[in-house]
Amino acid sequence: MALIPILLYPDPRLNKLAKPVQAVDRRIHQLIDDMLETMYEANGIGLAASQVDVHERLVVIDISQERNQPLVLINPEIVWASEEKHLNEEGCLSVPGIYDGVERSSAIKATALDRSGKQQNIEAEGLLAVCIQHEMDHLLGKVFVQYLSPLKRNRIKTKMIKLAREELR
Repeated sequence: MALIPILLYPDPRLNKLAKPVQAVDRRIHQLIDDMLETMYEANGIGLAASQVDVHERLVVIDISQERNQPLVLINPEIVWASEEKHLNEEGCLSVPGIYDGVERSSAIKATALDRSGKQQNIEAEGLLAVCIQHEMDHLLGKVFVQYLSPLKRNRIKTKMIKLAREELR
């Protein structure tokens, strides 16, 4: 397993549309393992392949306290979302240190392939529902800050560019 660099906002590669995974093979298994290791190392609860510059429809999530219940979603699709919405404080490994409120459906139903390539149906609410919606946005080329006002988004963009410059010194 290996850590993979996470793209940071406003990197334009974060806006690329992910393509479906064609085969659940050794390459995808290795990518899953590397993404899980990267997510755990960064203290995240979700990571989309788009965030590590692999533009395929793959997401890993683990919202468990023990960090031992990974959920793998290959080619995920949301098939139902509740009309009831909740404002949740969200953060993102691609926008470290930034948290803000995003309104999302409070419950969803999704389908995806699991690690072995078998179809799975997921019913989620609360944190898991938010996390799935957040990560699936990445597959569509969307970062959570795009839900914020232009003023907030520009402030975050400026802050992230400044941080990147400081790290290069």
